[in-house]
Amino acid sequence: MTGTGGRRTGAAVEWLVSAASDPEGRRRRWESDPRGLVLLPAGRHWDVLVLPGRIAGPTLDVLKRLTGRPGPVLADFGAVRRGPATAPRMGFFVPPGVSEWWVATGTHTAGRGAWVVLPYPGRTAGGVRWLVLPDGSGTLTDPALLELAMHEAAALVACEGEG
Repeated sequence: MTGTGGRRTGAAVEWLVSAASDPEGRRRRWESDPRGLVLLPAGRHWDVLVLPGRIAGPTLDVLKRLTGRPGPVLADFGAVRRGPATAPRMGFFVPPGVSEWWVATGTHTAGRGAWVVLPYPGRTAGGVRWLVLPDGSGTLTDPALLELAMHEAAALVACEGEG
């Protein structure tokens, strides 16, 4: 891999596959899969909080304003085609264990014992793509900031609905 983008992608791949019991095997499978998808366990290095489409985008916007760069974020644009949602669901990567206590209407969690399907960093696969790539260092979204961003986003969405 050459260039900054290649190093960044390589670091993201290394960090993601390190969650597997067989990182090298997962990496080989990921890189050889024409669909560019791999199944990785949640709960070891991260949990994933999946927000519904209507609130997800505004939450990401608020979070970027608060932090500059949040932890990894996935978007499922395939869900937009399959259902009545007008915006993609988004998965925010948070510290392990958060899914055990997280409660929010319409939010789904993936933690210990759950598996997530991830596209290769920089690729789109089956409508799923990274909006914020992992940085390779393990940076995750602070759940308190995510909750704050969700509250602000909900207020923004409610105000738009009134107008």
